[in-house]
Formats: sequence, C-alpha cells, structure tokens
Amino acid sequence: MIPKVFKEVIDLGDGREISIETGKLAKQAHGSVVVQMGKAMLLCTVVSNYKQADVDFLPLTVDYREKFAAAGRYPGGFFKREARPSDGEVLTMRLVDRVLRPLFPKDYHAETQVMIQLMSHDEEVMPDALAGLAASAAIQLSDFPFECAISEARVARVDGAFVINPSRAQLAASDIDMMIGASADSVMMVEGEMDEISEEEMADAIKFAHDAIKVQIDAQLRLAEAFGKKEVREYETAETNEDLQQRIHDMAYDKCYAIAKKGTSKAERGAAFAEVKEEVKASFTEEEMEEFGHLVGGYYNKAEKEAIRELTLSEGIRLDGRKTDEIRPIWCEVDYLPSTHGSSIFTRGETQALATVTLGTSRDSNKIDMPSYEGEENFYLHYNFPPFCTGEARPLRGTSRREVGHGNLAQRGLKGMIPDDCPYTVRVVSEVLESNGSSSMATVCAGTMAMMDAGIKITRPVSGIAMGLISDGDRYAVLSDILGDEDHLGDMDFKVTGTTEGITACQMDIKIKGLSYEILVNALKQARAGRLHILDKIVETIEAPAADVKEHAPKMINRRVANEFIGALIGPGGKVIQELQKESGCTIVINEDPVTEEGIIEILGTSPEGIAMVEAKIDSVTFKPVVGNSYEVKVIKMLDFGAVVEYTEAPGNEVLLHVSELAWERTENVSDVVNMGDIMQVKYFGIDSRTRKEKVSRKALLPRPERKEKPSKD
Repeated sequence: MIPKVFKEVIDLGDGREISIETGKLAKQAHGSVVVQMGKAMLLCTVVSNYKQADVDFLPLTVDYREKFAAAGRYPGGFFKREARPSDGEVLTMRLVDRVLRPLFPKDYHAETQVMIQLMSHDEEVMPDALAGLAASAAIQLSDFPFECAISEARVARVDGAFVINPSRAQLAASDIDMMIGASADSVMMVEGEMDEISEEEMADAIKFAHDAIKVQIDAQLRLAEAFGKKEVREYETAETNEDLQQRIHDMAYDKCYAIAKKGTSKAERGAAFAEVKEEVKASFTEEEMEEFGHLVGGYYNKAEKEAIRELTLSEGIRLDGRKTDEIRPIWCEVDYLPSTHGSSIFTRGETQALATVTLGTSRDSNKIDMPSYEGEENFYLHYNFPPFCTGEARPLRGTSRREVGHGNLAQRGLKGMIPDDCPYTVRVVSEVLESNGSSSMATVCAGTMAMMDAGIKITRPVSGIAMGLISDGDRYAVLSDILGDEDHLGDMDFKVTGTTEGITACQMDIKIKGLSYEILVNALKQARAGRLHILDKIVETIEAPAADVKEHAPKMINRRVANEFIGALIGPGGKVIQELQKESGCTIVINEDPVTEEGIIEILGTSPEGIAMVEAKIDSVTFKPVVGNSYEVKVIKMLDFGAVVEYTEAPGNEVLLHVSELAWERTENVSDVVNMGDIMQVKYFGIDSRTRKEKVSRKALLPRPERKEKPSKD
C-alpha cells in the first residue's frame, strides 16, 4: 500500500527551502521525520519506553550519526563500517541534547532515544544545523510528555548581513558562527565562535536566529496537526506531599541560609549542609521515614536551593562570601614543566588547569574525516577531566562527551588568535587538576599562557569566564565566576571567552523562559569586566609571547620550491630525503600548494646545524646558474678530457669543465692547469647547442692572449 505522506516546507527567503516529511519511513518508531535541505536529508526517529525506569533522572540518549554512503564514500581505516562517533558527531549530539532535556517533565524517567542520521549529504548544506529541527519535529508527532516545540539554527554574518544556516563557504567568510536553540518564546541554548565581536552584536545575532526558529516551529506544529497529534501518554507521576514539603522547609531553610551566609569553602559548607540534612531526617520517626522517607532528600534539597538563591537576590552575597561581580583569587605560573614546548598553570579559587603545548609539522595536524566534512586542524585542544579533580573515585571509560564539548569550546575561544603565518601545528592539552566552577574557562586561560610560553605569536591573549544568573521574575542577579554549586541552582549559566577587543566564543544554557535581551546584554557586559580582570592577571604573569621557542623545542623553517625539484629532493624510493633526515636529525615534510603549484618544505629540528644542512641541500637541489654569470667552483674529479667541478654555493651540484675550456693555450694534460681541490671561477654559458650539455668555462674569465702576427713571406 502506498503510504500517505505529510509534508511542510520552510522558506528561508533567499531561494533555499527546508522540508519536513513524515509517513514514509520508520513508521514503527513513536515519531519519525525526514528533514531535507538541498540534497541533504536527515532521518530522525524517537522512541520512549512506556515503563518508567528505576532511576531518578531522565535516561535520554541523543545520537547523531553521519553515514559515509550519504556522501558516496567509504569509511576510512581497516574496518569498512561506521564505528564510534567522531568528535563532530558528539558535538552535534550535545547541541541537541541540551535543548531537549529540560523540556521533559522532571518526573519522567522512561528510557528515551532520539536517533538522527545523515542519509544524504549536500556540500552546500551543513547538516548539524538541521538536527535540532529534526529531533523536535519527530517528538511533536509522538505521544511524549514534552513541553513545547523547539528548533535550532546556525547564524553567520557575511559582509555585514546575517545568514541563517550558511554553507561552509559562507561560514569561512563570516565573522560569526553561532548555533541557537530556542522555543517560540524563549532562547534556550547558544554556542559559537566569533571574531572579537561586541556584546550588542552577539545579541543581534541571537535575535535574528530566534526569528528564523519561530518560523521552523510553526511548520512543525502544522505538520503535527495535519498528521494527527497524538494524546500525551499517561505515566506514573512523582508522588508529592505539600505538608511534608512545608515541614522540611520550616526546619531547614533558616539554617541553610545561615550556612550560606558564612562564605565558607566547598568542603566546609558541604559538611554543614549535610549535618542539617541529617538533622531533618532524624526529626522523623521510623514509621514516617518508611512512609515518605524517599521524599525527604528532594524536599530538603529544594529548601537549601531556595535559601541560597534568596541570600544572593536579597543581600547580594554568594556561597563563598563574594559579591555578585567578584572574581575568586587567581594565581598563575608559566614554564612549569621543563621538557614540554610550553606549559602553564592557571588557578582560580578551587579550579586549576595545567596546560601543555606541543609544536609539530603539518604531519601532526588533526585529521577530520566525516561524510559531511574532510579537512585538518593545525591548531587543536584536548581537555581531560580526571575524577580526582572533584575528589571522586570512578572508573575511566575513555573520553567523555563532556570532555569533547568543553575542549571544543576552549579551542574555539583560542583558535582565532593563532596567526595565519604560524608555521607550526600546535596541540594544547589541558589537564584539569581541581574543579569547582568552569574548568573549560580555566583551560582557555592556561592555554593562552602556555602558547605564549611556547613562543607562539598569538594576536592577543584570551581569557574566559563562567557566569550565572538568578532571577525570581522581579529581581535578578548576574554572578561572575560561578561555583559548581551556583551552576546547578541558577537560571542561566554561560561561558564567554574573549580579548580586550571582543568576544571570541560563548556557550549558554538558559533555564528560564522569556529572558529579556536587556538582561542578556547586561550579563555579557558584566562578563566582559570579569574577562578583563582575568586578562590583567594573565599579563602580569607573562606579558607577551616568548621571543623564540625554547632551546629544546623544535624550530620550524618553511621553504618554497618549484615542483620540478621535489623529485630530486626526495630521491628514488625516498632515499635522499630519508638519509638527509637521518644525518640532520630533522623532520622534513613536503606538501604541495594547490594554488601556486609550488612545493612547501617544512623543516623541523632542534639543531641549528641540522636545519642548516637541510637548507643547504635544498639550495643545492634548486640551484640554477644564470647564463653569463660567473661562479666559484671546486674540482672534485679529474678526467682525461676535463675536470668535474662542484659549485661551492650548491654542494652536490656538479658540471664538467672541458679540457678545451681550461685555458686559452692548448692543454695536453688537465693536471697541467688544475688539480683536485682547486677552487676557481668559471663562467656559465647554459646548454651547449652541440653537446646538449651544460657548459662552463675557465678561460672565458682569463685575459685572451694577443694574437701573434704571422711573419711576412717577403
């Protein structure tokens, strides 16, 4: 039977369209859609179990995968099958998850899976910008208890004009790359990178994207209505007891308020709060605990949260005693690790990051091989968050999605400051050693200093700060440099990186509806003041990038040569270049510039003598004498019919000096004029038309003897 297909089209206003279709594929899923833009097609399916899981959280899995067949390609590597997700896929999963998760009811604990797959790729379409739209559209067709439709859109600014869901080429010419997630009435998520833009420009970009998102949400609602919106499923809701909640609030609120007001350390206040919680539990009889003991912990946590929030809103005091705009004490150090190419420590309060820098050639670049994008990164940052940094012991199971996301944010904040002419591949690794409030922003600061310590001539230093917001509708407080606890109890947390000139990256998660753009801009401006304060501390530690790389770090020399010389430099089977690397101790990488059609030779080594040896070899191979010029040569071989000479400025570059070109007088024996090791000047005549070989002459530079007149016969 031919399926009945339902379809809605979104006009982007510039000749491009996005369509949402359902009814043809994956009909056993609880909701499924195909979202298409150009030739790019995403299939999204959603399924949620009807039985609540025995957990106190939502076991939601958002999975985004790109199929290599979508781009007509094979997976790389030995196994020709898609395996673990790439970092790019993980980042897309996080973007979608962060918008969807808050919209499920807090007491909905059924295992839920959102699967988004790129089935067809278009070079002009970046599919990650469509993933949030696909996920929300599929959920709208299901019976899930879900608050409202959302969507996501990428916004760029090309030649001063905002563009929604730009192509990769447009993005390359843009000074803004932001992904916005929102419902019809509220912005919920922002993440992106910028070329040092202002707070007002960032707000304008968010507004522009939000307007486009509202159109996408309307299309989802029309599709759901045409398809037949299902009744929301019934599920076992969480038990509530208002009398119990009030009783616990009365017992705990004032005590929690007093503890929060003391401004103690994380460990001290944690122990004090735990003591209050135990007192609350102890006030109940065994029979009461058996009846509703499972509710006590949650109600206590709510009372504690309300007390901390009220303290900040009414008195402007925070958990550790700071004012709302106050930054924790900072200390920094560079050149801490003696063997690395660059290193630094950045400590802010109870958060600490140790960053290292490693310098390499283009061979060390980070290769990206996705169906939607192939390329390489010459600057990349890896972020590690071991359990001991929060005083925990838990198993290590590889790099987490959180580590990928936080590392990517720090990388985006820093990469714009790497100059285009930086000859190195630069790898920054951040080891988070302590964490109580934004280790990703500590990573930005540590990464900046480590690169400066390594001698990377960054355009300007970058700092980062994590901000929070607490609001009760009438009052609000913006918190600078938030603690881990404030991250959980606030209504918005956002991280901003930037220089003295503007914002370079941001990440926001907004938990309250209808946040005004006025509050958003005010929060961003307070963040700027905090960023500049932190920048001052960084500059106090290291004022400018080191004049040169460290003595033990490799020096990089780039040389460009015509492609015709590459073969001679590599040699048969790579023999010449391999021997040269062995003798010089340098790493030599040869790439081709597709624009100029030249060979780019990268020479990486710690020994100046070794680098000089490689350069001398390049000079020798690429040496081309000019017709009419004279050159110094050295005799390296004696023959019966001449001498083989070597250009002293290009060792290894040899030419025959024929016996007839040694002197004006007739030469019977070559050794009568020159001997092994002799150095002399010769003139270069180019290719001899008769012999088809290069011709040089010694006699051409000597005075020609006067011609003797023949005696008269008379």
